[in-house]
Amino acid sequence: MKVLLSGPGAFGIKHLDGIKNIDGVEVVSLVGRDLEKTREVAKEYGIEHVATDLGEALEQTEAEAVILCTPTQQHAAESIQCMKAGKHVEVEIPLADCWEDADAVLKTQQETGLVCMVGHTRRFNPSHQWLHKRIVAGEMNIQQMDVQTYFFRRKNINAKGEPRSWTDHLLWHHAAHTVDLFAYQAGSPIVQANAVQGPIHPELGIAMDMSIQMKTENGAICTLSLSFNNDGPLGTFFRYICDNGTYIARYDDLVNGKEEPIDVSQVDVSMNGIELQDREFFAAIKEGREPNSSVASVLPCYKVLHDLEQQLAG
Repeated sequence: MKVLLSGPGAFGIKHLDGIKNIDGVEVVSLVGRDLEKTREVAKEYGIEHVATDLGEALEQTEAEAVILCTPTQQHAAESIQCMKAGKHVEVEIPLADCWEDADAVLKTQQETGLVCMVGHTRRFNPSHQWLHKRIVAGEMNIQQMDVQTYFFRRKNINAKGEPRSWTDHLLWHHAAHTVDLFAYQAGSPIVQANAVQGPIHPELGIAMDMSIQMKTENGAICTLSLSFNNDGPLGTFFRYICDNGTYIARYDDLVNGKEEPIDVSQVDVSMNGIELQDREFFAAIKEGREPNSSVASVLPCYKVLHDLEQQLAG
């Protein structure tokens, strides 16, 4: 399968590293804003074609599928552009930064019948998969999730500490992971949500601190704390308080409530959540089916984010 990847930044590199481990997949084109940097990455990964314009790359290569790791503000429009060009799409989280754009992507997917998948990686991390399988099997139910998403990002930089050309967002990006995962793991839609936020940063124009509370139809609750001001351990940590045990998931690792490690090495074929996400994308294309974290399955998350944004706007 021939693939085009757009956005060779921090997360584009993570996808390229994951794809190296997947048989039968070749990245044939790399699209980036800076041609020289894009050429450097392409050379490292053995990619022959490079471009700075997505439309040109779609025309010049025979890629069947596209992985979009571009700035948030481009996700929806580029997803639609690629599907209208006849390409299957995996777009990094978030699908969009407003409800109307997210809904437009779904409508395009329904019109074209192509695979369109969103990078809700938490569904694929072995730690969360281990828990999901036990919840689905009826071995336990979530009573409460307590989630902390913390970074120290008072300047506009990416995960590699490099300057960004766009501004990140606690609600539309980082909260999207937990809002979707909470409903997915609880096996029930979110019926109640509330948010408060701290002051708006004078230069970045975004809230640097936020708190969200949610409840699902089946009664599970979730408290999510987010900050770009945390000068300490960085990342997202999920505490699952269940009727049959307590667990803490830190990306691909899992411990119980007593901090005793749980072996998740046999949960899937890899311990890399992004690689597993990509494997699902390619498998769905080959098998002609809807993927886990399809645009249709994650869309309710974006309606919750929209409602929260409206609430914060007052």
